[in-house]
Amino acid sequence: MRTFLLGGARSGKSSLAARLASERSNDVSCVVTALISDDEMKARIEIHRRERPQHWQVREAPIKLDAALREESAPGRVVLIDCLTLWTANCLWPPAATTFEPDIAGWHAERDAFLASLADTRHEVIIVSNEVGTSLVPENASARLFRDEQGRLNQLVAAACDEALLVAAGLPLRLK
Repeated sequence: MRTFLLGGARSGKSSLAARLASERSNDVSCVVTALISDDEMKARIEIHRRERPQHWQVREAPIKLDAALREESAPGRVVLIDCLTLWTANCLWPPAATTFEPDIAGWHAERDAFLASLADTRHEVIIVSNEVGTSLVPENASARLFRDEQGRLNQLVAAACDEALLVAAGLPLRLK
């Protein structure tokens, strides 16, 4: 089963994903995409670490999400990917880049490789992502590019998954 959880910031997506993963298996691999970029992000990551069950495996995959999904997938295991939003930003603006120019070609290659891995897996996967299309049109080109690419990715992942849930105020609404 491939499950997609979509919602706004602080909507309860990650909490719901963790609950579903725990209900579905004791063998969970949590694939995280966040990078520590400042003290505030460091604190957020630490909160997530403390909230995760101690027996879960954790793998950091800020860019190569296709490899992480392929290597972590196994019979009886749930792979929880949290989250596609940060991953998209990491791919568009790689941490090692020396300019703020987006790497569109690199992003499309990473996106397509991940979608191929998702299509190939027959194991349990739960994917978390932010809904980015319900707000104002961003005022700058980089933000609009991010919103557009994230929106396209969300559509492609939703189509590839067996179920899709929209999460608001911690409550899931079944989309598919």
